[in-house]
Amino acid sequence: MDRRLLAPAASHGTLTASFRWAIPARFNIAAAIDAWADGAGRTAIIALDEAGRETRVSFDALHALSCRMANVLAARGIGRGDRVAILLPQRLETAAAHLAAYRMGAIAVPLFVLFGPDAVAFRLADSGAAAVITDGAGAAMLAPLRDTLPGLRAVFTVDGGMVGAEDLAALLPAASDRFATADTAADDPALIIYTSGTTGQPRGALHAHRVLLGHLPGVELPHRFFPQAGDLFWTPADWAWIGGLLDVLLPSLFHGIPVLAHRFPKFDPDAAFALMARHGVRNVFMPATALRMLRAARAPSGVTLRSLASGGETLGEGLLDWGREAFGFTINEFYGQTEANLVVSAAADLFASPPGSMGRAVPGHGVAVIGDDGAVLPPGSLGDIAIRAPDPVMMLRYWNNPDATAAKFRGDWLVTGDQGRQDEAGNLFFVGREDDVITSAGYRIGPGEVEDCLTRHPAVAMAAVIGVPDPVRTERVKAFVVLRPGHEPGEALAAEIQGFVRTRLAAHEYPREIAFVPALPVTATGKVMRRALRQAPP
Repeated sequence: MDRRLLAPAASHGTLTASFRWAIPARFNIAAAIDAWADGAGRTAIIALDEAGRETRVSFDALHALSCRMANVLAARGIGRGDRVAILLPQRLETAAAHLAAYRMGAIAVPLFVLFGPDAVAFRLADSGAAAVITDGAGAAMLAPLRDTLPGLRAVFTVDGGMVGAEDLAALLPAASDRFATADTAADDPALIIYTSGTTGQPRGALHAHRVLLGHLPGVELPHRFFPQAGDLFWTPADWAWIGGLLDVLLPSLFHGIPVLAHRFPKFDPDAAFALMARHGVRNVFMPATALRMLRAARAPSGVTLRSLASGGETLGEGLLDWGREAFGFTINEFYGQTEANLVVSAAADLFASPPGSMGRAVPGHGVAVIGDDGAVLPPGSLGDIAIRAPDPVMMLRYWNNPDATAAKFRGDWLVTGDQGRQDEAGNLFFVGREDDVITSAGYRIGPGEVEDCLTRHPAVAMAAVIGVPDPVRTERVKAFVVLRPGHEPGEALAAEIQGFVRTRLAAHEYPREIAFVPALPVTATGKVMRRALRQAPP
């Protein structure tokens, strides 16, 4: 059963010209994945426990488990439209809980297991979650919060009952493995994924069931016309984030491709290489920070990847060169955000991306650089990267936040909040978040290009760049640098690094200030937190 939205083609232009969306009026994510639960025993999830022991779960077993979960939830009064929070790491029950919620017509609310109690409490209260599926650690964190969450009717644990939570594993055997999947419209709500902006509380991006179909071209293109025979997908990114859930887990299951379920408590590049080699992983989504850690580790042995894609940060030529040498193909960069994901992608098999480009619009998506008036700017102009509405990958709205929803749009364009430019061939260049662009002596400087140049210096392992106030230039470029082993910080090395950048970029772009740090602050998905750097003491 070939369900690809993109048929292999020889050029990006051919793909784009021939592509047409065919979103059915009625669509349910769980029902779409059920197509593979046909009794054939096809593998859906390869789950690894903390000791590395492997359990293979078929689509048939996954379907039965999700139906049992749906029946347990329904017996507690959870129904269509109710929010079901899922506070679990990468494991079988996480995938089954998502499918159970979609199957019921409920709305899944994925939560990251490393969130603290305040972060979890806000998301549960804002979404009005009626139930939480979690483990013992999550239930222990929730216990003192229950009095502040009057709408939370049930907490289930997947690894044994405890005070204030029901033992889901004990309830499942008695529940039926059949459940009538809700007849949902493609535009009916399916999940809320919370995303943090630069100010204020996180916002819940409400997505419809069609969001899975909307993601498919943006998965298939950077992964070299995924799926192919023998493919096996893995990501170190947690399934609570859109990158783990909708860039990997759900598209793979939709295509009948198994997913390796394992997330390291702390990313270990040597262990990641060993994992990919041992299990024959063929397809990987890897955040840029993790890729940089892989580059600094030993050379891969026995790794047989077919595709590797990355998003969230600009990779830079140095990392791309390393990828070609290490894996024998080019890492494809892609771009999107929680509100409208995977809309831009490189595709090295089809076209060469100029240095610094993150690719072109994925077929089916309209992406442009626009001005304050919503008009598309001429090629080469710096402006706001925006996505044309309507689009099946685009959120319905922000949950409980009509003002933020209205502010996100400029006419028919969803404004990403990122600054960029686009050349005449359609290649898009990310310059920086709107609040990350540095204005120095009349120049507008994107941190990504400077960071890429910094990491080409043999002493630099990682770098992040911000603008700091300057009485003459408005702002000056400041770099935070993590050194490779064997290099010691000092004024001489700082001067050497400054000269390295100045001679390779421009006099106005080199960092006039360098701070050597042991590590960079990063988000749970591996993005550098420049906001934290700006708030750090001078």
